[in-house]
Amino acid sequence: MTNNTYKSDVEALEALVKKYQNLKNEISQVIVGQEDIVKNSLISIFSQGHVLLVGVPGLAKTLLVNTISDVLGLSYNRIQFTPDLMPSDIIGTEILDENRKFKFINGPIFANIILADEINRTPPKTQAALLEAMQEKSVTVSGNTYKLGTPFFVMATQNPIEQEGTYPLPEAQLDRFMFNLILDYPEMNEELEIIKRTTGETSTKLSTAMDSEEILFFQNLIRKIPVAYNVMEYAVNLVSKTRPNTKHAHPWANDFLNWGAGPRASQYLVIGAKAHAAISGKFSPDIEDIKAVVHPVLRHRIIRNYKAEAEGVSIDDIITEMI
Repeated sequence: MTNNTYKSDVEALEALVKKYQNLKNEISQVIVGQEDIVKNSLISIFSQGHVLLVGVPGLAKTLLVNTISDVLGLSYNRIQFTPDLMPSDIIGTEILDENRKFKFINGPIFANIILADEINRTPPKTQAALLEAMQEKSVTVSGNTYKLGTPFFVMATQNPIEQEGTYPLPEAQLDRFMFNLILDYPEMNEELEIIKRTTGETSTKLSTAMDSEEILFFQNLIRKIPVAYNVMEYAVNLVSKTRPNTKHAHPWANDFLNWGAGPRASQYLVIGAKAHAAISGKFSPDIEDIKAVVHPVLRHRIIRNYKAEAEGVSIDDIITEMI
């Protein structure tokens, strides 16, 4: 879909609000509850970001990604990360064809939406291969570069319970994810609805609410949204507060944090606020839009010290105090 479809950017933004509602309605036919997770996942797609989902098994992480790819009409691959997974298992490998020429066979990363399941179960070498592809939107094999499809969105999952035999993602690699979303147990009435839907014989047929061209168009449209100086200043100031022992540090940062967030946090706060404003029907983000995305943006970018852990002060408590 090109810009010719809409007479102006205002009209296009109004169309985005309707499309977003359609997307949400379609997804809710399969996913019960989890409104915030669905909303933030879609914001991340529109912002050209990636998501790290942290949650115990059985909370429909795989189903969520599958459903999103269905309603967006995008190709989808799931990669199960294991300790013996090699980089070539993700990005692909070269083989000799019948004419004795090297031929590249695409790996599972050549899809629009990737579910990187239990990313902390695989060694750093394989994690790095995925994270490089996320950053560069391309892979390099034997000196040849292969572009990945667009749009390209990675949803990685981590299980917070079992930590034996895992390889925690280094901070520099966590920083590549736009959002860190915490999946919680469903409410009682939601769980009843889940059981009702999943133990019967009904199957839901989803209709595609958007295609890849439209997604690319709306991604560019969101980039064009103007941001007032005071909103940008608020975002940068908020990130500065997280940096302990610096000029703008918040007292809680000095007390409870080892490290603060880098400039990428400010970038994602602003682009996330733009997308949040767009799907809410606003033509420019305000401070409330920054606050709406601040927890998932900062959660994995600041590191608590021993005192915070000993006193039971959580990362989210610290972020809330700084807003």
